[in-house]
Amino acid sequence: MITQPRASKWPGLASTAVLALLCAFGAAAFLYPFFLAGRALNEQSAHAADAPLIFAVLGPALLALLVADLAAGRLNAKTVAVLGMLTAINAVLRLPAGPGDAPTFFFLVILAGYAYGARFGFLLGALSLLVSALLTGGVGPWMPFQMFVMGWMGLGAGALRPLARRLAPGGRAELLLLCAYGYAWGLLFGALMNLWSWPLIGAGALYWQPGLGLGATLQRYWAFYATTSLAWDSLRALTNVLLIGALGRPVLKELRRFQRRFHVDFYA
Repeated sequence: MITQPRASKWPGLASTAVLALLCAFGAAAFLYPFFLAGRALNEQSAHAADAPLIFAVLGPALLALLVADLAAGRLNAKTVAVLGMLTAINAVLRLPAGPGDAPTFFFLVILAGYAYGARFGFLLGALSLLVSALLTGGVGPWMPFQMFVMGWMGLGAGALRPLARRLAPGGRAELLLLCAYGYAWGLLFGALMNLWSWPLIGAGALYWQPGLGLGATLQRYWAFYATTSLAWDSLRALTNVLLIGALGRPVLKELRRFQRRFHVDFYA
């Protein structure tokens, strides 16, 4: 009796390992300044030395994740084409950038990550930020940190799928879930992005100082966030809700229609 060989699990494990290591590297890039005694004292010099190194790791790591997902069968030529198309569309949506970033830039990453899965959402978030930075001239030491945060936004949207299995596709409950997620990430994006420079700049009651305990650090950060970012982040959060509420149902319908039409399994 001839049996068919079992598909190897190694490509899937490699893909998971690359994504896990990439997320851990991003978290370390944000957190390691809290363990330093020196300070840059101004935002322009924060991470000026190590940001190119972080990007030099992040770029090839995204390519490795893409290749690992192709080898594992999670992506194929069709899904890579969709990824490229959505990356270009989302990059263009950032062109009307203003204070607090373009309010139209976030909702598509959330919807696509939710429809096509966590890995797809991570790649879409990180790559669309990279392309949009090249289009808008937003290249700087902050860029790799923005790529990580946008990737995590798409990753988290894909992680919502187990919570939504009992929700009717395109129904009100599903839309409310995505609106709530969009509102939370409207605030969380700014809260995380502040950390790329906050531990390295400034002096006084609003800024971190070496030797502070966790409680004092959180208290100072909240004061800094409420003073500098909360208003813009609240506007972004509200815009996410409005865009997902207005466009979420038709966009999800089209994303799912593509998946059914071409028999693409984004969760393999």
